[in-house]
Amino acid sequence: MTSPTPVVDPGSGRRTDGGADLDHLDHLAALQEAFLADVPGADPRAHVPACGRWTVAQLVTHVGRIHHWAAGQARRHQETPLGRGPFDLAPFYAAQAAELRSTLADLPPDTPSWTLLGTGPVSFWHRRQAHETLVHLHDLRASVLGSGRLVAPERPIDAGPPVWADAVDEVVRMFAPRQVQLGRMTAPAAPVRLTATDLGWSWDLGPEAPGPAAVLQAPARELALVLWRRLTPVEAGAQIDGDARLVADLLAARLVP
Repeated sequence: MTSPTPVVDPGSGRRTDGGADLDHLDHLAALQEAFLADVPGADPRAHVPACGRWTVAQLVTHVGRIHHWAAGQARRHQETPLGRGPFDLAPFYAAQAAELRSTLADLPPDTPSWTLLGTGPVSFWHRRQAHETLVHLHDLRASVLGSGRLVAPERPIDAGPPVWADAVDEVVRMFAPRQVQLGRMTAPAAPVRLTATDLGWSWDLGPEAPGPAAVLQAPARELALVLWRRLTPVEAGAQIDGDARLVADLLAARLVP
């Protein structure tokens, strides 16, 4: 018997249904450690699949800058410019990762911060930066393979299905509504149900209706990577039922920045 789909507040990253929260800070620390460990062995000039023309050097610099920026947002201070670079990638990333981690650990989770949804608790950044690092760790490891395909079994990412499912939830409940509000995408004309088959959890993206017009099913990891446009449904081995065009249009939209 599967457990109910968690109900998570997009503004805080914490559950509102009485269930246990993920320890996003622990996940962030583990993912940062894995990311940093991979940097020295990666070719800085290698292309990063699914990230346009980015190289590994640009990817690592981006994640470091985002960590530094998020630390400032958490403190409600404008971040100090880091300069144009180029940087010595491993020490640069290590410094920004440590700054973010210590900043978030030192601030009580309910401390007001600047978030992507306005002023909100600093716990928002625990979750957002954990998933930022999760997706970009996939990018870094995919660059070694030269494609956006799943990196397991060659380079598996040590994050369980609930973490990947939480990344799906963040897209559905936080990013997609924000993208619609900012005029970056059009809301789906009918609801699409997203189902993590390994957990039995589902989310509906689109207007309320008696039932979904289409269903996209895949394990949580693959589902998250499809929503982040790292995998196509075919690469993910996803199953689509109902209106396939509606699913295609949804995935072609700018669900995430």
